[in-house]
Parts: sequence; structure tokens; C-alpha cells
Amino acid sequence: MTEDAGPGFDEKYDQMVNMPVEGLVCRFAAPAIVSMLVSALYNMADTYFVGALGTSATAGVGVVFSLMSIIQAAGFFFGNGSGNYVSRQLGGLHIENAAKMASTGFFSALASGSVIMALGLMFLEPLARFLGATETILPYACDYLRFILIGVPWMVASLMLNSLLRFQGSAFYGMIGIAGGAVINIALDPILIFGMGMGVVGASLATMISQFTGFCMLLYGCARHGNIMVNLKNFTPRIYFFKEIFRGGGPSLLRQGIAGAAVICMNRMAGSYGDAAIAAISIVQRVIMFANSAMIGFGQGFQPVCGFNYGAERFDRVSRAFWFCVRVSTAMLFASGIAGIAMAPSIIAVFRGDDPAVISIGTTSLRLNCALFPLVGWVILNNMMLQTIGMAGRASILAVSRQGLFLLPAIFILTSQMGLIGLLASQPVADFATFLLSLPLGLGVLGEMKRRSDSMI
Repeated sequence: MTEDAGPGFDEKYDQMVNMPVEGLVCRFAAPAIVSMLVSALYNMADTYFVGALGTSATAGVGVVFSLMSIIQAAGFFFGNGSGNYVSRQLGGLHIENAAKMASTGFFSALASGSVIMALGLMFLEPLARFLGATETILPYACDYLRFILIGVPWMVASLMLNSLLRFQGSAFYGMIGIAGGAVINIALDPILIFGMGMGVVGASLATMISQFTGFCMLLYGCARHGNIMVNLKNFTPRIYFFKEIFRGGGPSLLRQGIAGAAVICMNRMAGSYGDAAIAAISIVQRVIMFANSAMIGFGQGFQPVCGFNYGAERFDRVSRAFWFCVRVSTAMLFASGIAGIAMAPSIIAVFRGDDPAVISIGTTSLRLNCALFPLVGWVILNNMMLQTIGMAGRASILAVSRQGLFLLPAIFILTSQMGLIGLLASQPVADFATFLLSLPLGLGVLGEMKRRSDSMI
């Protein structure tokens, strides 16, 4: 039964259900934080280097950022959907089921990425316009979009493999794959953009090459240290497994998919205020992603601890790990918010220091977002917990709320009433509303786990 998990699984299982949860979370969080920070950094690298080509080029890369959210939606759907299930099955020592799910999720992710690539290349220019490209931005957006689409299959599969490794408590191998690809991307950007004179096309090609390299590293990591190995013979396209993927990955699909839709709406609304508004918003989105990355990585260190111990019915350990993560992430985000408010003009100037309009709009947007930073940790950790323990309904409600139920209406209502400042304020308003909604959802589940834990004593 345990041969599919590979050597070392018994030792890993003992650690997951017996070691102090605070140490386990930090141990798994460290490589996850590095992965998230480096991943966010190389997303920012494209914006930084392309910034030297002008405001329209920066905006062209920015509008494609919304498509990256769609790609992430597919990757996180299969990765979190299969990973949540694998984590619980490993906790319950059902190794064969875990192995079948891992391979089913991987090959399904690869296939879905291929479909996205084919459709995107067929409708390249209409897609760029739909994403929010204006006439002046369109040439840059199409140039950047082309190689991004070619790399979609292994982008989706890489996200799936990274999640699968994390949920098994092997975030280190995920970090190697993500960080390795990111370093290559950052190194290639100046060479291809400036050294070879490829401009925006060079930034896109650098991203594609780095994503493929990271994919190969992640695939290798799945065959190491007691991890579930991806194998075609274990590909099991049954309704049962796809239902579990939807149950565990549905919230991620909704969250990331709606996030992409919200970014598209924001870009299209910003278009009426000029290329500077689109460029500023895209810069702030990358900066916010980087600032949140450490917190998200810390939460990702919580997920395997949560899944294993929930599967092993150690509910007291799940609760203790959750509250530890809430305390640490809130403190981290509070410090980040203060720093962001104080340094906002300087941060935006790094990317477009020669455009006063971009700096002005970006500074206002960044400060508004930073003001609500401390509340975001509670929301994201609740979503991670609900999703990991299989409470898809509550997790989906929370996932849809931040970028859909609250953000999309806020974009249209606040922009129509307040203009550009309303558009910039829409995300902080949505964050506050989502925090209020998350309180009863999260506290209710934590109370139920406490009751179950007390009844087992």
C-alpha cells in the first residue's frame, strides 16, 4: 500500500501528527514563503524591465496580468483540488487513493492548459482587447501574450505540482522548482529585452522558458523523499476523483477566476482615464501580490498540517495551528501595511519614475490597499482551512466574496459615483466587507472542531 508514496512516508506521517504544530508550520512555511516571494518577484521583474520601454508597454504587460489569474485559477483548481484530497488520504493512510488522485490531477491540468493555449492563440488579438488593451497598448499586449500562451500547459501543470508537493509536507521541493524558474526569468529578462533587442517579446519568452524549467524541477521533486509519484498508470479519470477535485479545488477556481474577471473589469474601467491609470493599477497589483506573498506562503505551511491532522482526526492540532498562523500573519501584514503607506511614492517610482501621472495614481491606490492589510490574513487563512478540510460550500462562498460578491459591484458603483478615486478604493472596500463575512464562517467551523475534539477525550 505504501509503495506509491515512496520511502520515508512513515517517518513523515509520524512528524505530521505528533510534532508541535508551531514548529511544523514554520518548517513547511519557510520554503513556501521563499517560493511565493520569488514568484512574485519575477512577476514584478517583467514590469520593472518593461517599464524602461514606456508607459504603454508597462500597461501592455499589465493587462495580460489578468490572464495570468485565469491560468492560476486552472492550476490552483487541479493543485488544491487534488492536493487537499491527497493530504487527507495520506493522513488516513489511504495511499493508493492518494496516488491515483495525484496522477489524475496532473494529467488533467496538463490537458486543460493545452486547451487554454490553443484557444488563446486562435483568438490572440480579440483576447488582448477583451483583457483591456487600448489601441496604443494593443501591440505590446499581443507581443507579450503570444509566448505566455505557448507556455500555458506547463504553467498550469507547475502550479498543480507545487500544490501537490506542499500538501504532502514537501514544500522544499516546490520551492526549488518555483525559485529555480524565477531566477532564470530574472536573469533572462535584461538579456532578451535589451541585450537581444526583443523588447516586450523578450520578457514574454523569458517567462515561458523559466516556467518550463521550473516544471521539470517540480516533476523531479515528486519522485523524491516519500512523495507521491506522478505516473500515467495511476491516471484514473473517474467521476469520483473529479468530484473530489471540484470539491477541494472549486473555491480556488472561483477565487482566481473571479479575481481575473475583476482585474479585467478594473483595466477596462481604468482605460477611460488613460494608459497611465492602467499602468499604475497594474504596478500596484504586482506590489500587493509581493507584499501578500509572505503571508500566503505562511498559510501554505499551515495547509499540510491542517489536512494531515484533520484526516487523522486530531482536531485540536488543526485549531492550534490555525490560531498560531492568524497571530503571525496579522502582525506581518500590519508591518507591511505601515511600510507601504510610508514608502508608496518611492515604490511606484521604481517602476515608472519618469511618469508623474503613474506615480500619483499608483501612490493613492497603494496607500488605500495597505490600510486594510491586517484584515486580509484572517480572510485568506479561513479560506485555506475551509478548503483543506473539504468544506467546499463555505470555502466557495468566501472565495467568491472578496473578488466577486463585493469587488465587482464596488468597481462599478464607486467608479460611477466617485470617478478614478472610487475605482482605486474598490478593493479595500471589498476587503473590509469580506472580513466581516468571514468571521461567522470561520468561527463556526472552529467551534465545531473544538466540540468534536472534546467529545473524543
